[in-house]
Amino acid sequence: MPLLIKNGRIVTATDDYHADIYCEGETITRIERGINPGGLPSGVRVIDAAGHFVFPGFIDPHVHVYLPFMGTYAKDTWETASRAALAGGTTTLIEMICPGKAEEPLAAFETWLSKARGVASCDYSFHMGVTRFDDLAERQLREIVGRGITSFKVFLAYKGALGVDDRELYRTLRLAKELGVVVTAHCENETLVAERQAELIAAGHTGPEYHETSRPVRVEAEGVQHLMTFAELTGASVYIVHTSCREAVAEAVRGFSRGVNGWIEVVLPHLILDESFARKAGFEGAKYVMSPPLRDAAQQAPMWDSLRAGNISTVATDHAPFDFESQKSMGKGDFTKIPNGIPSVENRVDLLYTHGVCTGRIDLHTFVKAASTAAARIFGLKGKGVISPGADADLVVYDPTYRGTISAKTHHMATDYSAFEGWEVKGRASYVSVRGAVMVEQGRVTGVAGQGRLVPRLCTSSTHTSRC
Repeated sequence: MPLLIKNGRIVTATDDYHADIYCEGETITRIERGINPGGLPSGVRVIDAAGHFVFPGFIDPHVHVYLPFMGTYAKDTWETASRAALAGGTTTLIEMICPGKAEEPLAAFETWLSKARGVASCDYSFHMGVTRFDDLAERQLREIVGRGITSFKVFLAYKGALGVDDRELYRTLRLAKELGVVVTAHCENETLVAERQAELIAAGHTGPEYHETSRPVRVEAEGVQHLMTFAELTGASVYIVHTSCREAVAEAVRGFSRGVNGWIEVVLPHLILDESFARKAGFEGAKYVMSPPLRDAAQQAPMWDSLRAGNISTVATDHAPFDFESQKSMGKGDFTKIPNGIPSVENRVDLLYTHGVCTGRIDLHTFVKAASTAAARIFGLKGKGVISPGADADLVVYDPTYRGTISAKTHHMATDYSAFEGWEVKGRASYVSVRGAVMVEQGRVTGVAGQGRLVPRLCTSSTHTSRC
């Protein structure tokens, strides 16, 4: 059904103006003032966006949906996660594929793809996790890139599980350079973390409040420095995920100044939560255990400053949904066994708007760029993250006057708790379309499930973007 959005204030990463948007055949075909519905084909759906912003569909470039981790599985499915994303204005997700070391990359890719295909209500892609690098893995990684998955994921953490050694890191980056794909990286020092964890547990420090102590800021900064050295020597493009502190940002910026081509991601929890949440009485702090961990509150202002200045390119979530009662509780008596992650895919856009735009920490253009456009450009999502003729009709009609409260009782995520229980939001997605199909109406997810598609992506290099 053709779609006409009238009277909205269109805001992109670069522009701010009033106009109407007409969509047909899954794409935006016209952007003009005063488009007359009477001159359009019959059956056109008209949405009056007066008093609302119209944003490009938001993109979360770092989520986990299907995730075997620490002896359990993430709670969401693609049905619940994609509905939650849409409710929050996110129209495209990029999920991390995290195979075990014994698992062949191609088999892992097919498993993760099968969980989303025909189930997801929003569009999607993947970062292909590299947890081993041998001749078979290399052949299969080449095949996966040929199928439009143009980014890898490496862990410099989780020793003995997902983490890669330096030989595997070097060869992954070298292959990425050859193929023109981006390597996303979880930067910590796995050996330092493992040793500090063992020391803390042996000393009887077993509660969730010791999670941050086991992996302090210097451990993360050292991991970023390590990645920058390897990227400099191989020429690979790198993307540092969930950067939590100014020390890690500084190491990345130093690498960029030496010619490393790369980008920095921050995730929403590191902007608005601090380590005091992980120190809540009893075992409540387990709800806030993630890696890298929540930091001292003094870290937040520098992170916002870096986002505003453009040193940080994207705001993602690292959405990793585990129940508190039945899953986080696995770590009672040993914080190293708490499944890591804070469910937040539904809340990212509204909380970034509330705590970023409404407080004056960032402007609307930075908001759109960080939550949508930058991810589309970095990861080769052609037609996403922009509002222009020919682009995908992924649009968000956003009501800045809305006031609401976050609660696990009303969210779409499958978890039994919300990390933001009782928090106020100022603004929400009133209408959301994915390739022209209206999926959210008046804040309610109404679209037919399973309409999401795997998005073939472009290869990205330091000098050009081209079809693989």
